[in-house]
Amino acid sequence: MKVGSNETGYLHHKVRYSLRILEEEDPIEPSSQGAITTDRTMTSVTDLDEKFIGIVEILQEMKIDSITETTE
Repeated sequence: MKVGSNETGYLHHKVRYSLRILEEEDPIEPSSQGAITTDRTMTSVTDLDEKFIGIVEILQEMKIDSITETTE
């Protein structure tokens, strides 16, 4: 799948920076047509999913704590 600034609406330098970070982390590698996935792509996606779940759990706890604090 080709992803670039024209397809996303983001500025070219922001897309290029994001791709460079992903290349350094190894879930993608550059190709003549843009970027392709690597053997680490699924592991990277799974790791990110786990981090997002942890963040959501923390935010949910904070929401409950702030509601409790305002009602006391």
